Amino acid sequence: MNDTDRIYEGLLEDLFSRHPSVQTSGFTAGAYKPGLSGMLRFDAALGHPSRGFRSIHVAGTNGKGSVCSLLASALAARGLCVGLYTSPHLTDFRERIKTVTDGGFEMIPRDEVLRFLQEEDLEGLSFFEITTGLAFRHFAQRQVDIAVIETGLGGRLDSTNILTPELSVVTSIGLDHCALLGDTRAKIAAEKAGIFKPGVPALCGQRDEQTAPVFEAHAAAAPCPLFWAEDFDAELFPTDLGGPCQDANLRTVLAALELLGEPADRAALEHTAARTGLRGRWQRLREDPEVICDIGHNPPALAENFRRLKESGRPLLIVFGIMADKDLAGIRPLMPPEAKYFLVAPQGERALPAERLGAALEGLDRTVCGSVREGVRQALDAANRLPGCILYIGGSNFVVAEAVDMFND
Repeated sequence: MNDTDRIYEGLLEDLFSRHPSVQTSGFTAGAYKPGLSGMLRFDAALGHPSRGFRSIHVAGTNGKGSVCSLLASALAARGLCVGLYTSPHLTDFRERIKTVTDGGFEMIPRDEVLRFLQEEDLEGLSFFEITTGLAFRHFAQRQVDIAVIETGLGGRLDSTNILTPELSVVTSIGLDHCALLGDTRAKIAAEKAGIFKPGVPALCGQRDEQTAPVFEAHAAAAPCPLFWAEDFDAELFPTDLGGPCQDANLRTVLAALELLGEPADRAALEHTAARTGLRGRWQRLREDPEVICDIGHNPPALAENFRRLKESGRPLLIVFGIMADKDLAGIRPLMPPEAKYFLVAPQGERALPAERLGAALEGLDRTVCGSVREGVRQALDAANRLPGCILYIGGSNFVVAEAVDMFND
């Protein structure tokens, strides 16, 4: 490691320690700062980069990252330079901020991150405010044709909500982060609908009796035109994102492209992950034995993942770990009882200790392994002795991140 690398790694370490992120610290220690006042001041100090590019704003409980990447891939196929801001990252901080062109994607350069962290006054800002400011300035300086921006949490009070986009998208509504966003789907929908802007078309992926009245009321109050993805005719097809719910995500994207007046390039959509670098969405890490990872971590996402695993009819091995603030009571009934579990705790203060997870999952065939690396090793040993099995790794973005690093090694 040279001196520049040491400085860069030191600044990133300082960023995570002095400005705790929700990803590592949960909703404590200043990691979550609802409201837009801090972000508005920071944006002004940076010269209002949020006004320097066209954008599409995407919120939702599940599917945000996939929808953002699908949109970016399709728009890049039109010859556009597309900014892509998503979170969290898996293994490299720069995964959050990318530009996508027809030739592929590029993460924000390390030296640009280094200069930003060295030169800007970041005192009093949250981690997400800092990364959002970095992304917006990068896209403005790069003069992207359009940027696809994913909210971090909620929508109404999210740092990204200083934008006035060309289209607002809400992918799905499920119970997650209930302590902050509300304990019903209707309350959570109200927070997501906070990204609706006067005169800006809003597109919702799903219509149901609990959330549709909320979206309709917010659209009327904005006011803005409201559309539902299910009302658009769409020919669905597989993409390299794979996994549950991708049909719904693709339907939302096809509707968004139609509203934007952009064609849907099938080849670009089919190869979204390869073109944008998106990982951790039903990603195959190994062929034999088959190893699948997915970052789904709340009951709606895990219900789909476990359903798909059970429907395979194959022997199941599952490396599983979660954060302590997740709805384990809601997840437990979804877990396939026939599977063999290897319970782990990823690194970080938010992780639920593997011993506590094991106690909560009494009745399942489980082995408490501690670290992700140990759990994956034991699961692979078991998979090698169990022909035809599927080894699934998930429960948390952090579990998947450590596993991806291990397989990359």
